[in-house]
Amino acid sequence: QVQLVESGGGLVQAGGSLRLSCAASERTFSTYAMGWFRQAPGKEREIVAAINWSGGSTYYADSVKGRFTISRDTAKNTVALQMNSLKPEDTAAYYCAARTTTRYSRQYYLNPNDYNLWGQGTQVTVSS
Repeated sequence: QVQLVESGGGLVQAGGSLRLSCAASERTFSTYAMGWFRQAPGKEREIVAAINWSGGSTYYADSVKGRFTISRDTAKNTVALQMNSLKPEDTAAYYCAARTTTRYSRQYYLNPNDYNLWGQGTQVTVSS
């Protein structure tokens, strides 16, 4: 079964950058739509960015548009989230998710219930 492992979180000052990576254990990972979500204490999990199987279609939440970039590397079986111009309000646990029930989907998905496989999460803390 495919497993997802996130890495790249940490503590950064406001205005700084971090790059999160989500690695999968199986080659079929490259055929799934993927998403990055975040959850701050006391808040619901929210979509940050999403990407379809080919990488040709992406979505960004308004709060991160222009600052974050989602991408995937089929050869390396990874999905990355490049985060620039970080703000204190970006502080949260970040999770990558895969929709393994559908292969080669041309669309991306925005609802956590659309995904059935989750990584363990990585903490991002932005200091002011």
